[in-house]
Amino acid sequence: MILAVALPCSASAKTIEGSRPNIILVMTDDQGMGDLSCMGNQVVRTPEIDRFHDKATRFTDFQVSPTCAPTRAALMSGRAPFKNGVTHTIFQRERMALDTFTLPLALKSAGYATGIFGKWHLGDEEEYLPGSRGFDEVLIHGAGGIGQVNLGDFPPNKENLYFDNVLLHNDTIVKTKGFCTDLFFDAGLAWIKKQNAAKQPFFAYISLNAPHAPLVAPEKNMKRFLDLGYDKGTAGRYGMIENIDENFGRMMKKLSEWSALDNTLVIFMTDNGGTHLKGTLNGKKVTHFNAKLRGGKNSPFEGGTHVPAFWQWKGVLGEDIDVDSLTAHTDLYSTFCELAGVKLPEKMQEIDGRSLLPLLKDPKAEWADRNLFFHCGRWNPGKRDDFKYKKCAVRTERWRFVNNEMLHDISKDPSETTDVAASHPEVVAELRKAYDQWWSSVLPLMVNEDLPKLDQEEFPLNIRYQKQLKEKGIPQWAPDKF
Repeated sequence: MILAVALPCSASAKTIEGSRPNIILVMTDDQGMGDLSCMGNQVVRTPEIDRFHDKATRFTDFQVSPTCAPTRAALMSGRAPFKNGVTHTIFQRERMALDTFTLPLALKSAGYATGIFGKWHLGDEEEYLPGSRGFDEVLIHGAGGIGQVNLGDFPPNKENLYFDNVLLHNDTIVKTKGFCTDLFFDAGLAWIKKQNAAKQPFFAYISLNAPHAPLVAPEKNMKRFLDLGYDKGTAGRYGMIENIDENFGRMMKKLSEWSALDNTLVIFMTDNGGTHLKGTLNGKKVTHFNAKLRGGKNSPFEGGTHVPAFWQWKGVLGEDIDVDSLTAHTDLYSTFCELAGVKLPEKMQEIDGRSLLPLLKDPKAEWADRNLFFHCGRWNPGKRDDFKYKKCAVRTERWRFVNNEMLHDISKDPSETTDVAASHPEVVAELRKAYDQWWSSVLPLMVNEDLPKLDQEEFPLNIRYQKQLKEKGIPQWAPDKF
């Protein structure tokens, strides 16, 4: 997980500070830098996101956590995930600390409506669920993925992977129809249309589970890859990505029809590096395109944490602009709050991120160097101390220091092919010291360590499902037409 040291930020971009745009954040799951045609992939086709990319302000060195829940905790809190107690995706270590003043709570305090559509993955007990953390409208699956019943998702989803799923809609568990990505966009768009018509500023978090495994997509999206001779997993994953692209294009078309783009910031990003980086083509093993990055999801290298981040706000942000400064997921909290005119409470969590407004105003604005800390966090219960220097990294504008031993000069070697630690002992010493200080500082905040492992029948959403099924059944639900 990526953890950032709080450093002073430059002067705010006053032209957009407090301008209160609508904010739509589309975040996909397990989609890496190489999983878009605009980033160089010559197999998958993403024309809609490509078109968005071409007119966007693009953060070219945007860093997140190596796995799912930690990135989500950073977005929702503005602080390093370990400081929220989020050190893993399972073992109850995905639960975001309850004293967090969340991003949706902050935006609600400034008069925003808030909605989440897709994946939450920050705790499934009532007090941890998004409806208790500041979201007005909620449509989510449980656990870290649809069908992960042994980790906490609703029992029926084991049999109907990604189609016709059982989900939580606000306070009610419901049955739905159709492919999950289509449904999450439909629900998000129906809700967005209502807010836009009422001239109600809103934050829509379209947090997709795709293309997370299992690698399942509609047949029409898989067919081309199967016909080319790719294995079923590759066909499913690339099919999910092309389905996301279709839905993203549909969303942008609707926003244009509703005359919503002039006052809406739209962001496309992903939550960590890619998966299924190898497959087969006509029976022969192949390595899939990964934008020349080393590693993927659950890796301390660039391929685990360097992700796409494309921002559009029609008539306000620059088009076809690259911002090369080192930025991170922890920065979104302060950025959104500054845009929305949020007055944060005096007593709340320490914010690690910076507002990106200076860079949105001037891509070449002064931006002080920073230390970003990463740890994959996937130690087994009771083994934390043994993993201090395993699957960890420190990143600065120039350097990436991995596993307390390897040093890579990202400015010259973004693919991390050459370890230059021996020729830069002073950099190694400095980053090793910084990491040790950071590790000591976050140990007391890991509030979810060593909790008991739950059996399937003990998971909160399973208990809730069985109770509702017995008392009133599971109703059918569909989003409003738009």
